[in-house]
Amino acid sequence: MKQIILNIPENKFQFFMELVKSFDFVQIEADGDSKKAILSNIKKGLEEVKLAKQGKLKTTSAKDFLNEL
Repeated sequence: MKQIILNIPENKFQFFMELVKSFDFVQIEADGDSKKAILSNIKKGLEEVKLAKQGKLKTTSAKDFLNEL
């Protein structure tokens, strides 16, 4: 399968997506900007915060993080 990356103007994006979805041979993988992906990432982040507060997830202090850079 071949892949192609396109830059579509925001005002034409919805039209383009509807057009592409009409082709049965095209498989669409949404980028991270979709509303569903954003909400999923927020949910995952909140779950990680909950685990960190419970001590079930190892965290790094901001100072240690900056020292690694």
